[in-house]
Amino acid sequence: MSTVLLVEDSLTEAELLSTYLRQAGLTVVNVKSGEEAQEKLHLHKPDLIVLDVILPGQSGFELCRELKANSATGSIPVVMCSTKNTEADKMWGSMLGADAYLPKPVNHQELLQTVRQLLKG
Repeated sequence: MSTVLLVEDSLTEAELLSTYLRQAGLTVVNVKSGEEAQEKLHLHKPDLIVLDVILPGQSGFELCRELKANSATGSIPVVMCSTKNTEADKMWGSMLGADAYLPKPVNHQELLQTVRQLLKG
């Protein structure tokens, strides 16, 4: 069973996304900040990371850049989810190494299709 690290500070969003992912048969580990994500990554290597852009402290963009630059985490697919939904935001996410960028509110089917594609590698 694949594990997804969900980095989302909104309780409502986190519960919704967790429900979608669990319904697809995935194990979900929830954290609320980039700092918490880093701690979890030292303990477990997830198969995929779903990452909010606007987080307390370190932004999702910064965390994505760090993850992709680190040889231990660089190969983990990252799906960014954000209310920041301009072409510039999507381009920035892509430049920093995000494998996908989904606008909020996240479409259930689009999320699962994206996650399945990335987990197949």
